[in-house]
Amino acid sequence: MKMKEIPSSERPYEKLEFYGAEKLSNAELLAIIIKTGTKDKTVVMIAQEILKLQSGKSLRFLQDLSIEDFMQIKGIGKIKAIQLKAVAELTKRVGQPIDSKFKIKTAKDVADLLMAEMKYEKREIAKVLLLNSKNIIQKVVDISLGGTNFAYLEPKDVFTEAIKVGAPKIILVHNHPSGDAKPSKSDFALTERIYDAAQILGVDLLDHIVIGDETYESILRKD
Repeated sequence: MKMKEIPSSERPYEKLEFYGAEKLSNAELLAIIIKTGTKDKTVVMIAQEILKLQSGKSLRFLQDLSIEDFMQIKGIGKIKAIQLKAVAELTKRVGQPIDSKFKIKTAKDVADLLMAEMKYEKREIAKVLLLNSKNIIQKVVDISLGGTNFAYLEPKDVFTEAIKVGAPKIILVHNHPSGDAKPSKSDFALTERIYDAAQILGVDLLDHIVIGDETYESILRKD
């Protein structure tokens, strides 16, 4: 069944146009991307089958599905699967651009800046924000990409770029792929190691922030 064969009051296209995207269900939004159904299933029914693959409450599972996973759904061919994968990747990349004049005042500022980018990561990654004396971002550096050795991150990996550019202040940020932002014992231990190294190097470690799924936790600050 094609989209035009669905009653106009039930068509996701028309509902979005007249009522706004926020009024549509997850299935209806997916249906707009999929476009057409099959002889036996409407496009919304196909979208609902994709959502049945969801393991939790979050839609982040879409980021983890492969083209082959999408194609397991009857009515999703290779082209539609590629389109769905492309949209999922775009949503992962959409986020607040980093302004060279962006000033960090609170842990929330950091979370707002990096949440959209980091919350969907399937592996632990770490970033260091390099700040000037007025807490304005000079640079954001990726220092670790996924692996079991994150807890053993070496201080030199954290401070190399800061020393190179003469940044007096830094903020360490990493994500929890589980979505739970609560710091672990190893997170606290790592923070202590980095803090001690910062004292020796004369660099001010303002915070270590853990990013989850729409949540964050500050290890050093409470604001």
